Amino acid sequence: MIDRATVDKILDAARIVDVVGDFVSLRKSGVNYKGLCPFHDDRNPSFMVSPSKNICHCFVCGKGGTPAGFLMEHEQMTYPEALRWLARKYNIEIVEKELTDEERAAQSERESMFIVNEWAKDWFHNTLKNDPDGIAIGKQYFRSRGIRDDIIEKFQLGYAPQKRDALAQAAQKAGYKAEFLVKTGLCFERGDNANSQEPSAKSQLVDRYSGRAIFPWLNVSGKVVAFGGRVLDSRTKGVAQKYVNSPDSDIYHKERELYGIFQAKKAIVKEDRVFMVEGYTDVIAMHQAGIENVVANSGTALSVFQIHLLRRFTQNITLLYDGDEAGIHAAMRGTDMLLAEGMNIKVLLLPDGDDPDSFARKHSMEELRKYIEENQTDFITFKTRLTVQNIDDPVKRSEGIGGIVQSISVIPDQILRSTYISDLSRRIGIKEQTLIAELNRKVRKNQEDREKERDRAAAPPENIPDGGIVEQVQPTPRVVPTVTPSSQGSTQVELLLLREVVRYGEEIIFDNVETDNGGHANICVAQYIDLDLSQDGLHLSQPLYQQMLSEAVAHCGEPGFKAMDYFCAHRDPQISQLAIRLSLDRHQLAGRFKIDEGEEEKKEEEKERLHQDRIARLRLRVQHLIMDYRLHIIDQRLKMLQQQLRQAGADLQQTMQLLKEHKETKEIRDMLAKRLGSDLVV
Repeated sequence: MIDRATVDKILDAARIVDVVGDFVSLRKSGVNYKGLCPFHDDRNPSFMVSPSKNICHCFVCGKGGTPAGFLMEHEQMTYPEALRWLARKYNIEIVEKELTDEERAAQSERESMFIVNEWAKDWFHNTLKNDPDGIAIGKQYFRSRGIRDDIIEKFQLGYAPQKRDALAQAAQKAGYKAEFLVKTGLCFERGDNANSQEPSAKSQLVDRYSGRAIFPWLNVSGKVVAFGGRVLDSRTKGVAQKYVNSPDSDIYHKERELYGIFQAKKAIVKEDRVFMVEGYTDVIAMHQAGIENVVANSGTALSVFQIHLLRRFTQNITLLYDGDEAGIHAAMRGTDMLLAEGMNIKVLLLPDGDDPDSFARKHSMEELRKYIEENQTDFITFKTRLTVQNIDDPVKRSEGIGGIVQSISVIPDQILRSTYISDLSRRIGIKEQTLIAELNRKVRKNQEDREKERDRAAAPPENIPDGGIVEQVQPTPRVVPTVTPSSQGSTQVELLLLREVVRYGEEIIFDNVETDNGGHANICVAQYIDLDLSQDGLHLSQPLYQQMLSEAVAHCGEPGFKAMDYFCAHRDPQISQLAIRLSLDRHQLAGRFKIDEGEEEKKEEEKERLHQDRIARLRLRVQHLIMDYRLHIIDQRLKMLQQQLRQAGADLQQTMQLLKEHKETKEIRDMLAKRLGSDLVV
């Protein structure tokens, strides 16, 4: 782990023009530099690099960041990997945090396993290219599948000789321990100690992949974590396992990895879409056809870990499978999980008899792209065709519709749910209100299930000793009518509030304020926004915005804290990019509250007056934005009450209660509107 002092040294040394210049051709433009954006197909230079701010930003796609953030986005590195890249560039020695003996042993073991796997990958690949059997058997197999030599190199494909201990002997001769050959799964044991992780002198090491074509698994950072071995075509008949894969280990868990992610990550970011296929050869054939944004889960059920990995690069996924029963089942499997994680799904089933491998080999890149574009469908169309259309049995049809509504109910975006319900209503000829009622029932059921799961997870152990105290935090009482702000207007007001936090979060706008305990304190912009909203149990509806506000509040009391510097250099690329965008468009967003950048040049005697004037305008702007935010929430609540009044019908008691609440809410709204200087007539 890199210590804090070394991190600071790296970040201080890194220069954005140097770093971006390694990947983008830049030209001087005033005090800044410009170039073609590397994150989208840019024809006119829109990528700005600011040496003074040490940041970069594209004014078209919005991507960019600090030197570390740029590397994380462009090279798909983790934060520690970006720091190490910068350290190598600027010749800074990495000082690692002192590890415990246990941590050091675990780290050493993992590194040893990676080293052994890297050696094995090179050994398999060299065997394929130079060994007589590798050339005659292994290479011939890949050529029979139409795989070119450049693709063999790109995926580092290999061949394992048929001799059952060829790799084991070569590895031990090269100085690699039998212990790590077993732990990585490259070999297993036969003999007295076969069930142990520690090979004994009496046990014999046997190669797991002998006589097979080898497909190395590289993780997102390019490290070899596992292998897949395929028995060759002439031996597939009667073979129980066509593919043999590495067992789970300390460095490989199959539910957390995706085949081809390292080779595909840049293309996924560029295309803003990923294609999910089933097997190794499907990925390789798609690459050979010119489509590189493709990965495979290789027969395992899609997991949340794999979805989170993909979401680092895109939210758009197309499931690309063959059109037989197994392909349909694979496409259906995991759909709800993808939707629940906020992924936008399309599905494409290839003509029966074809898989992505065979289909890609039959068509040119243009034909393949055209077929995908014309035939991929959203998941509603896909599920409707499978479970509803041409189904005459009312029970089966009802079950099919219920399954589609259930899938829609897990989508976190309320507007997208509503859009899908409207689309489904038109497709199947059922009233939208009927589907909405069923959707609401399922959404409530999903929420109840999640709450039960959280309660189970948070429940104290049954064996709490007598006298133990379980602390419960009571929710803050709500003064403003409860509603979850989710519309575009609310998000825009939140963004304006967050802009103030990023630019001026540490600025004191109330000084010497008396506290509840009789003391006095200064209140900065971030603290004031947080305190004002929390009085009524409100928070920013966008989790990222709320996280940034909370971090600003937590750090604003630290000496020398500057919110803009902190957020622009944040290790989370989403936060860094958003902060950079909010800090760069000052001339566009400041409006009538624009702060004069030349104030520092005024006469000395005017500085204090100008400072107080600036703080007063900043305070006024923040107060107005908070009232705008509250007003928007209340307007949403009024619309909800009006809708409930229309639905109340002849229920007099409910109508009277709703009318009372509507009146009280409207009074609050009018009071806020008056303070904002607006005249509202409804």
